[in-house]
Amino acid sequence: MNKENKINKRFKKSNLNKSSWKSILYSQKLAPYVFVLPFILTFLIFFIYPIIRTSIMSFQDISIGRVNFIGLNNYIRLFKDSTFYIAVRNSVTYTILTLAILIPLPLLFAWMLNSRTMIGQDVFKSLLFIPILTSVVVAGITFRFMFNSTDKALANSLVILLGGEKIQWLSRRWPAMMVMVLLCFWRWAGMNTVYFLAGLKQIPEELYEAADIDGANGWNKFRYISLPCLRPTMIYVLTISIYGGLSMITEYLMLWGGKSSPQNIGLTIVGYIYQKGINQNNMGYASCVGLILLFIVLAINLVILRTTGVFGKERD
Repeated sequence: MNKENKINKRFKKSNLNKSSWKSILYSQKLAPYVFVLPFILTFLIFFIYPIIRTSIMSFQDISIGRVNFIGLNNYIRLFKDSTFYIAVRNSVTYTILTLAILIPLPLLFAWMLNSRTMIGQDVFKSLLFIPILTSVVVAGITFRFMFNSTDKALANSLVILLGGEKIQWLSRRWPAMMVMVLLCFWRWAGMNTVYFLAGLKQIPEELYEAADIDGANGWNKFRYISLPCLRPTMIYVLTISIYGGLSMITEYLMLWGGKSSPQNIGLTIVGYIYQKGINQNNMGYASCVGLILLFIVLAINLVILRTTGVFGKERD
């Protein structure tokens, strides 16, 4: 009898445990937290922890086998470093130029591809999307050969053919900036076109039909229907384009073969972080620059979100 009682007690306990686990797993109160938990863990591990760690490192002098707390010395040194201001100037210039072409031209491409009268839409979509599938390393090396300083380079061959003189593309500031912007446009114009095309597909056809009845032309339909409806898409594209412009480094490394550009004409903020942290093994100073870049990006995006009414304003 004692053995049977023990077995019954164990069986009851196992059933209670199973029912309790089922009640927890199928709890409607707990389910939302279970689904949100992966994002929270990812956010804490890959965003919050690196920021905290970088903030601590920015107050330290770090070298192999030695870490010293030096207070604000890294920040004082940073704001006296003329190379840092060159990197900021290059990154801001690069970002502004990329925005000037990576928003209006893809928007125009998307409008054309969305038109019913456009012939060969699938072909053009494929051609625009192919650069996205190309490795940035391959693209950077290809552009470096295309814009070489020799007469036989593709760009200089065209310039000479048109009656001009060869250009030192990667040795002068504005030609080098043009090459970087052209590489960025070649790679990302297709992606931005896809974003705008997806936004255009979401606009109800009834709006355009009503505009046709009222006698509106193509420009009026684009201005008063398409642009207002594309506002969320445009804000998103603007935000990611700013982030992409300020975080550019791979293109810079590939265009100059992993070396520093002449007189830092192509040096960006992230390239400066790589130069100080990896090449010169000064992780404390690089962490300081990284934090400044983070604050710059956050400030710009907050201004954009505030200006466009996404954040901090009540929308109509």
